[in-house]
Amino acid sequence: MPRTVVHTVVDSPYEPLTLVAVDGVLSRVYMTEQRHRPPEETFGDRDTRPFGETIRQLDAYFEGELTEFDLPLHLEGTPFQQSVWEQLLLIPYGETRSYGELAEALGKPGASRAVGLANGKNPVSIIVPCHRVIGSSGSLTGYGGGVDRKKRLLAFESGGSGLPDALF
Repeated sequence: MPRTVVHTVVDSPYEPLTLVAVDGVLSRVYMTEQRHRPPEETFGDRDTRPFGETIRQLDAYFEGELTEFDLPLHLEGTPFQQSVWEQLLLIPYGETRSYGELAEALGKPGASRAVGLANGKNPVSIIVPCHRVIGSSGSLTGYGGGVDRKKRLLAFESGGSGLPDALF
């Protein structure tokens, strides 16, 4: 049975976000110029209908009123990627974890690099908070949306303004 894929674009303090739903469930959130962003033609028709609650929660997050998203998600990935993304959802707002800590939590202490690769393939940025993962030395390392955005998101969550022009 064919799947219905639709998208919309919403404004955010971090440039526009492209939201994609599969069969009415959020499956992807992409920033502009994001690494691993697939071609636009894979996003389906433009339709805002499935995104009302996602937009409401994103707005509340960016206003500093929401610290944990409560949305159904349709995440497509390997079983290992899925397990990493589940761990990302457990990182509290305003906190960070290292790739090594996530590997330990998964019971795979030698898998830091694999955790990093799975983290980089996270299809639902911000909502599945891959920006909260840092290097073991505290370095910000890479981020699919760019290290500058990662800095801004982390500063925002730790009490900074979160406005792109106001930070760094």
